[in-house]
Amino acid sequence: MSEIGFYHLTRTPMEAALPKLLGRVLSGGGRAVVKLGDPARLASLDASLWLCPEPDWLPHGSASTGGHAPLQPIWLTLEDEAPNGARFLFLVDGADSAQLGAFDRVFDLFDGQDEAAVVAARGRWSAARAAGHVLTYWQQGARGWERKAGTEKPAD
Repeated sequence: MSEIGFYHLTRTPMEAALPKLLGRVLSGGGRAVVKLGDPARLASLDASLWLCPEPDWLPHGSASTGGHAPLQPIWLTLEDEAPNGARFLFLVDGADSAQLGAFDRVFDLFDGQDEAAVVAARGRWSAARAAGHVLTYWQQGARGWERKAGTEKPAD
């Protein structure tokens, strides 16, 4: 089972929060897939990742930009895939995946200012808990991400 963190955005938009989380994955030598639900949103995120100030370099690609997936540490997609061998999955804008168990860690980012997004995230939390995944709930606070709830990892 995967470890799934639900990240409740209350202070910054996804375009500001996601690069820092992706930077942490890359600094640890990891690879990530970012799954979105809308082609326009994918194009917008693609542009914002190239321009983000911190971290200043987030190499990434997507099928829509002709990126060669195996060479990309970050892959942006609308599909349920990990063609770059990623072990980290980022779900944004309500995107979901039928392959949660294929990843070591899943980050589900949702907008706390959008009531429909909060309700949908609660539904994803319930489904993931019922499937036996290890869950944590993080909320943006004055000093960064604060863990608010979660289940402990099962004993080995």
